[in-house]
Formats: sequence, structure tokens, C-alpha cells
Amino acid sequence: MRVLCALGGNALSSPDGRARPEDQIAAAGRAAEGLADLVAAGHELVVTHGNGPQVGNLLVKNELAAAVVPPVPLDWCVAQTQATIGVILSNALERGLRARDAHRPVAALVTRTLVHSDDPGMLTPTKPIGRYLPRDEAQVLIDHGEVWRDFGTKGWRRVVASPEPQRILDVPAVRAMLASGYVVIAGGGGGVPVVEDSDGALRGVEAVIDKDLAAAGLGEAVEADVLLIATDVPHVLLGYGSPSERPLRHVTRGELQAAADAGEFAAGSMAPKVEAALRFVRNTGRNASICSLDDIVPALAGAAGTHVTPDVERNH
Repeated sequence: MRVLCALGGNALSSPDGRARPEDQIAAAGRAAEGLADLVAAGHELVVTHGNGPQVGNLLVKNELAAAVVPPVPLDWCVAQTQATIGVILSNALERGLRARDAHRPVAALVTRTLVHSDDPGMLTPTKPIGRYLPRDEAQVLIDHGEVWRDFGTKGWRRVVASPEPQRILDVPAVRAMLASGYVVIAGGGGGVPVVEDSDGALRGVEAVIDKDLAAAGLGEAVEADVLLIATDVPHVLLGYGSPSERPLRHVTRGELQAAADAGEFAAGSMAPKVEAALRFVRNTGRNASICSLDDIVPALAGAAGTHVTPDVERNH
């Protein structure tokens, strides 16, 4: 099978949320165990990942140095973290594959994602990122062209565009590497956001693309047989935090869509993962799973996590 695995949650930081270099290297080693098992079992693998803590670190460096050097634009931050995380994951995967006598080459690709310049999420930046700062410290960044908003007693915080991913531009390279036998790491952080100008030229923009939605698009584009979204919980939960809380184990797309429409999933956590699974299943007619990082292998067989199937599968 060709598997698209999207790493999130605790995959690239320590259990307590720290993202020091040693924390990230150790976390990548843990993530690589299940991924290497998939490859050793004979599956083709594309890995994508989040980059929130890593971009957050770069933003802090931007803020601290803003009076001395110009801040690095957000699309550059995404590109830098894609490359850094790609190297860490490549090293970890190669170690895991050697330990299993599964000798497959691994490559990381800095990947661009096309967004529309007239996307409502581009025209009105609303997604908060980074730290809260006092007004005078935020002003230094505002003077560099960034958009910051007053959040009252918490302070000022940067807000950026969050447009819909339209197309993963470097899919041909991903497919070529897969055809050559590579395990490919691509599309990290949702991809480097770019828009196309009237003359056809591409340019980076200050935006954040949802990594889970981009993973669904990448999975569709590379014709993955299954989308695995690995996070820090074992299942999607209905009634989260209530006495009636229960895990979803096997669910059709229609059933999961109904739960999403009823407001079951929080916008800042599970909702994007659910939407990504729904899109992949709807657009491909194939399966998706949302599972914990430790359950990647059984989730592929539908034996762990929340397994989402096309509606027709449950009608027989």
C-alpha cells in the first residue's frame, strides 16, 4: 500500500511540549519506530508533519532581534522548519530502517502549496500565532509590516492569514521519488504558502496553511491508499469532556460528517483532523484513520484509532 502519514501532536516535541533540539531529535526517533515498521512491511510511505513549535521558536528570535535585523517572513520560517525537521526525521528513519534490515533511501523535500490571493483567509488575517507582547514591543514588529492585534489584558499578538490549500506544487517530485523507491518527507507545516501572480510567477506570502488539510490534499495527489493522521490521542471522541464521552472506532464518512456538523469537534484541535479525514475519504473513496503515534501500524489495518470508511463500505 501507499501510505500518507501526517505526524502531529507529540510527534516532534517532548511529552511536556518542549521543543529544544534534543527534544525534537528524541521525538523524531520515537515517531520513526512506527514509520519504519510500515516500510519494513513493504509499504510505500510519504510522511508529512506539523511545525508549530519550530516556527514559534523562529518567531521569538524574530521578535528579539527585530531592532537589529529585519524579521524573516513567515513563508521563509515554514521553509526553514521543513528542512530542519526533514533532516531530523530522515536521520531517525534511516536508523530505524537499518535496525530492521529494510534498506530504503529517505529524502526530505521542501514543498510549496498554492493558495489564492483572494481567499477570504488571505484578505482578513485572523489566525493568532506566537507570543503575547506589550504594545511597545509589538510596535517594532508592526513597523516591519506585520499585523498585530490587541487582545486586552493578555497583550498584543500577531495575526496572519490562514487560506485554504489549493494545490501541492511539488507533487511531481514526490511521485518521482516514490517511483525510485524513496521514503519521502514532504509538505511539512502545510507547505510553504505561495500565490500565483497575473504573469504566472510564484511568490511566498505571510500565511499559515492548516497542515492536516494540506496532508489530505497531498494524499489525494500522490494517490495514497490510506491517510493516517497520527496525533496525541488514541481515538476521536464524541461528547468530549462530558459524562457521555465515548471513542469513535469505526465510522463512515457520512456518520463522521454528521457529528462534525453537530459541532462535536473543537476548532483548534480535532476539527481540522476530522475535516482532513473527511476530505480524503470523500475525494478518493479510500480509508483514513486518526490514531495515536504508537498505533500507526494497527491503525493501517483498521485495528486501532478512529477508522473512517466511505459510506458504501458500511451499506453491505
